[in-house]
Amino acid sequence: MKLKIIHTNDLHSHFDEFSRAASLIRQHKDESTVLLDGGDFADFRSIELQGTKGMAAIELIESLGYDALTVGNNEMFNGVETLEYMASNSSVPFISNNLYKKDKTRITGIVSSTLIEKKGLRILITGSSPDLDVFNDGLGVHMSDYKTALKGEIDRYYGEYDVCIVMNHIGTAADDQLAAELADIDVILSAHDHQLYPEPKFINGTLRNSAGNYGAHIGILELEVTGDHVKLLDSAMLSTSEAAIDEQATAILRTNKDKAVANLSRPLYHLDQPLWHDVIEENPMANLIADGLQNMLKGDIGLINSGIVNAGLFDWVSDKKLIEICPSPLNPTIFEVKGKDILAAIEQSLDVQACLADGSGPGFRGKFAGRLHVSGAEIVHDGQRVIDMRIGDEPLQEEKWYKVASSDYLQRGSGYPSLAQNQHTSYRPEDIRDVIRMYASQPSFIEGAMVKRWTIDSKVTV
Repeated sequence: MKLKIIHTNDLHSHFDEFSRAASLIRQHKDESTVLLDGGDFADFRSIELQGTKGMAAIELIESLGYDALTVGNNEMFNGVETLEYMASNSSVPFISNNLYKKDKTRITGIVSSTLIEKKGLRILITGSSPDLDVFNDGLGVHMSDYKTALKGEIDRYYGEYDVCIVMNHIGTAADDQLAAELADIDVILSAHDHQLYPEPKFINGTLRNSAGNYGAHIGILELEVTGDHVKLLDSAMLSTSEAAIDEQATAILRTNKDKAVANLSRPLYHLDQPLWHDVIEENPMANLIADGLQNMLKGDIGLINSGIVNAGLFDWVSDKKLIEICPSPLNPTIFEVKGKDILAAIEQSLDVQACLADGSGPGFRGKFAGRLHVSGAEIVHDGQRVIDMRIGDEPLQEEKWYKVASSDYLQRGSGYPSLAQNQHTSYRPEDIRDVIRMYASQPSFIEGAMVKRWTIDSKVTV
């Protein structure tokens, strides 16, 4: 019996590219095709997803007749509630054999496997989600061991399938090891590390393939199944760059963008005072975020780089405006850092060139790193060096560990490397824009944001 597999992975909501991938999928899909996605299809960087709770992505995969989608990390990043909403309202199975809520109960709508039939051929489809380690608690999820979970699914369906397809979102290296250790898998489709295989490979009799990222390619495998033997007849990794634009996909996106903009543009509240912003100068927009983080996470200090936002807030606040000024999906994060490493970062922030440096880093969608802003601290400087820094009512102690309420961007040392020397990290599932939304609605925090924390020494002539 013949079986065709068409697969995609790691789209990350690059919908312009996907509209071309969709036309290729329609061109090559037939009655013997299994159409699969390996996860990170729905990245909430997209306004279409943010304004529809992810339903724009569901409409896209349903319109093309996908048979299953593995839950990647980006499907989780908008919280368990949104993931449940998407999965429960999708006719396409959301698969993860190792993903649970924090209390180890199943997430509504997520299935561990699906068993489908194509022209009399029984196909078991399962897959695992990535263990996000320190992010798990903040996201409200628990990950079981993917090898144990996978073996359990294969054993559970023993004798009920002709072909076993695993579409994992754990990375190609982990999948290579899996193929070497387990002989009962016919095909592994990899995702998560964005690898593009020019052609499939065999490991221990298991066929392996991965289709890159961002909708730039679709993978096609043509198989012949005879008894318990699966033979590769042909394969292709098709570039989407020259493909036609799929009109149905673009119509779905256009409709959902209109819905999203309408939903997100509703005014939330009015600001009594404007929160202006600047990349270099101390400003109330960044001060508000630092204050909010300290209050939310109960840190000794709040610390944020002004590059996290690219504009201030004036008059009315809406979700659309918050997305526009703070597009980076970065999380409130608390960690411990020694005083000397905080001081090194603060002094680095006095350098204008450091503030104007390229802010590139995981999850960062701004331009400049920006100046550091603090809460719960006061800094006296001469323009180049810190003369005095106090945390609370006490001078900063270089060897003391301080709890720093910040973002995962700074926790990784992005822009300010000394902050990477940290310990005891904990994350929250909210985005930094949620911090703005929460605290800009409170007059006391608006007033507090106007209070300066950086002072130039009076002895310094300007």
